Amino acid sequence: MNGIITRPGVDPFTVTGKPAPPPLARERLSRHGLRIEKDLPVVLRDGVTIYVDAFLPEGGDPVPVLLAWGPYGKHWITDRTFPGADVDPEWISPLTGFEAPDPVFWCANGYGVLLADPRGLWHSEGVFPHNGPQERDDLYDTIEWIGAREWCTGSVGMLGVSYLAGSQYQAAVAGPPSLKAISPWECFSDWYREFATHGGIPETGFRPRVAQNVSYSLTATEDPQANIIARPLDDPYYAEKYGPLHEIAVPAYVVASWSDHGLHTRGTLNAFSAMGSAQKWLEVHGQKKWRHFYAPESRARQLAFFDTFLKGEDRGIRDWPRVHLEVRDDPREQRSTWRTAPAWPPSEHHRSLFLHAGNARLVESPAPESEVQFDPRAETAQFSYVFERDTELIGPMSLRLWLRVDDANEAPANPTLDILDADVFVAVGKLNRAGDEVTFPVNALFDDGPVALGWLRASHRAIDAVRSTALVPWHPHTGEQPLEPGRPVCLEVEIWAQATRFAAGETLVLSVQGRDFLVRPPAAGRPPLQILHEELRTRGRWTLLAGPEFDSRLRIPIDVPAGAGKEG
Repeated sequence: MNGIITRPGVDPFTVTGKPAPPPLARERLSRHGLRIEKDLPVVLRDGVTIYVDAFLPEGGDPVPVLLAWGPYGKHWITDRTFPGADVDPEWISPLTGFEAPDPVFWCANGYGVLLADPRGLWHSEGVFPHNGPQERDDLYDTIEWIGAREWCTGSVGMLGVSYLAGSQYQAAVAGPPSLKAISPWECFSDWYREFATHGGIPETGFRPRVAQNVSYSLTATEDPQANIIARPLDDPYYAEKYGPLHEIAVPAYVVASWSDHGLHTRGTLNAFSAMGSAQKWLEVHGQKKWRHFYAPESRARQLAFFDTFLKGEDRGIRDWPRVHLEVRDDPREQRSTWRTAPAWPPSEHHRSLFLHAGNARLVESPAPESEVQFDPRAETAQFSYVFERDTELIGPMSLRLWLRVDDANEAPANPTLDILDADVFVAVGKLNRAGDEVTFPVNALFDDGPVALGWLRASHRAIDAVRSTALVPWHPHTGEQPLEPGRPVCLEVEIWAQATRFAAGETLVLSVQGRDFLVRPPAAGRPPLQILHEELRTRGRWTLLAGPEFDSRLRIPIDVPAGAGKEG
């Protein structure tokens, strides 16, 4: 962990918000019809010992095993989920780890489940590394240890959500021979662009919670918050976290959602695209992620996948569509449609809707020269477009925005950063024919999300032309270009992927402001899962410019006949 900032561990027995771990006790238990091996020691290649719990069917015959690797504590098992998650209590047993497969279900279907406490967390020895090469080595060693147990057939899979999905990226990159298949459900894959910042704007809501989750240790842990603060620009620290995803060769059933903008949506989709697996499938839903993970129909697909690659059974999954997408319509009326596609990402076919600042509209041809001025910290600039025919938008979007910052002589919000800048927040929303806003599930627990979100710190506006496409601009985030008062700049804002149906007469609304769209007060029993950006540089008044010279436009994905042209 050379060059990485660490910190002393927080005493695990003082943990808040979840149970404290029991003392280490190597024992065998019988619960819910399962044989449970508690606190099995796994000695890693450097002599460090970590501890795992194995849940196995009664009877003693060898079974394939699913590994759940996460930082939350293998002792934290429960059938309760957070309010708002919409997980039916009948779907999971009291032995279920957080975001992990339920041992009662899987053991009943001829599998074992193993929950691990990684190096340096809870009772496990060593210093905890938050992803990276050391964790990949530890995953390799643990998977090979599992494969060699008398209660394992030698076939190991991995299944889980969020951190438990990201650890699958790492394990598959490491390539232990006993790892036969993975099913990562929703995890970011670009530490800088999806976790540390959004468009270069520091994320300050979820990130501190993660730092707390990985602090409980009898030794020491990597301090992700301190490391991110020390690296405000993209850095090799971020790049090495998951390793080269193109080296992943094992079969993969990857699940993403449109409902996790600001956290997992972009990264899960990009991870699927990058994986080198010849046998890989992508499912993208628009629901709450924990509900979808534990729903009976989802577990049936998980079982079919692992039966195929861990048991060698023919469950027909080779006939699954390569990509299966839920196109959202109106969640309140439970309207959506599933579509298939040959690959992800979809084509770059798109069209532009030009900003008309004079009448707050999006129009199909360049608008006359116009502008709108507003206070981005208190007001919102909005532009609307009414669809004349039923339309499905599937994929990412992008916004080319000409922005001028005026009257910015007041002191900056952060006096240590005497730089003129603008933190741009973009939302795409939907209105039904009656003009009522249609909202969607977001951030696992909420129902008030827009169609899509995008972000960009204006000083990070530099573009990598080689890596960029019309719908996905790529910002290297390796330097800053301050703004000059009164001088317009062109910003290319990435808007994360979505799939949404707009019926004829329904309206797309583009909103631009200098602050977060999703801000909620604390609620009893709910963790602060929302994504926040509180370290903003926004100053002065903004002017958005449109017209022939300032071609501000929203690019939206469309389906066109093969071979047809596309617009830049």
